[in-house]
Amino acid sequence: MKEYIVWAVAIVVFGILEGMTTQLVSIWFVLGAIAALVASLCSASFAVQVIIFIAVTVIALVATRPIVKKKINRNFEKTNADRCIGEEAVVCEEINNLEAKGQVKVKTDGKVWTARSSDGSIIPENTVVTVERIDGVKLIVKIGS
Repeated sequence: MKEYIVWAVAIVVFGILEGMTTQLVSIWFVLGAIAALVASLCSASFAVQVIIFIAVTVIALVATRPIVKKKINRNFEKTNADRCIGEEAVVCEEINNLEAKGQVKVKTDGKVWTARSSDGSIIPENTVVTVERIDGVKLIVKIGS
């Protein structure tokens, strides 16, 4: 059997696999198979074709995977809520983690958030606090800066 048929079938199979996935997972094998097909048409031995297939696949993967991952993983949507981290807020309802209550008003944007203290302490109304982090829809705050 002619080797070029093996590489043509490999191109089709890897191409179909690539079309069935939502991310680039086998495109590098397609590129390697194309290079091996060209080597086959140039009468290279099958061992050389396999080496070319492996080499081109690995080089294509190493060269393009970081770029592709960066472009594909754009599904992460920033909510701008993280801009509150490090900001000061004023307690407008006493924060009591045990009673699951408390609210703060962030100074920079004027929005009222549900809040909890980072150390579990009760923080009285009108206290100035600093936002440490966000946990779901709650700001986790501490007294002072």
